[in-house]
Amino acid sequence: MTDQLDEGLWAWKQSENNNRMIARQQAAPAEGPVRLAYFGGSAFRITTPSGLTLMIDPWRNPPWGTWNWYLFDFPEVEVDIGLSTHAHFDHDALHRLHASTLLDRLIGRYEFADVAITGIADKHVSDTSHADVDWAGLTRKLTPMETLPPDNWRSFDNTLLLIETGGLRILHWGDNRPDPSPEIWERLGHVDVALLPIDGSQHVLGYEQIETIRDRLRPRVIVPHHYFIWNVTHRASTLGPPNDWMAGQARRQWTTSGEVTLPADWVAQQDGLALCFGEHVCFDPPDLTQAADRQDRA
Repeated sequence: MTDQLDEGLWAWKQSENNNRMIARQQAAPAEGPVRLAYFGGSAFRITTPSGLTLMIDPWRNPPWGTWNWYLFDFPEVEVDIGLSTHAHFDHDALHRLHASTLLDRLIGRYEFADVAITGIADKHVSDTSHADVDWAGLTRKLTPMETLPPDNWRSFDNTLLLIETGGLRILHWGDNRPDPSPEIWERLGHVDVALLPIDGSQHVLGYEQIETIRDRLRPRVIVPHHYFIWNVTHRASTLGPPNDWMAGQARRQWTTSGEVTLPADWVAQQDGLALCFGEHVCFDPPDLTQAADRQDRA
């Protein structure tokens, strides 16, 4: 594993430049579908109709180095805009991106080319008594970290990211608490595609909480993330696959690759579709079959 913890941001060493962003500053509006690609964890790449690329929540391993969540480093991907919902290791590896613009824990509104991004400040989930492992409770018992709002440490803040492009409103939930204030729900409004943390261990959201969020947002499409993938994620993460939740959905569809196209007219025809990438990611995971830290597939 590479160690860039003491290096800081390293854009000064990247051979790419922002020529694409310069060109898009004056480009005419584009028409066409949005593309959504999954990179494991909570990481998604969104490609707008004009070709602008956004990467949300690239991951890394815990910085304390005593145990890992991932079998390898996040791929070094070139994108136009990198975003992070909150300051946890499995969401904040912006240093892995070759990006022209970085929006770390955005609060407020950013507009460029054919995308508008609204960051709505709220709080990370801090009650995980519903989960297989009550990791938030253990954090309070075993560390000095304050996880409960309103006096929580920075890492237990969260930004809800609302991306508007191609006629769609796409919400990345991050690890937000399930019960934000009425003002937050009002600001979120109608959502076409909701990217929600859903896994078999109910690590972030419990199944009942997911249904409450669904009832409030009424998304046309729900896409799970933050779950176990056998050749990406360590079992030590305690995460589970999304299969049980998916099996309980009346309207469900598994993708056949790590990227899907989301035409606005197709999304408008859906009614609470559960769309899951499963084990598909939009990069080639390293072949770890000969590695010492190999995990057998469950």
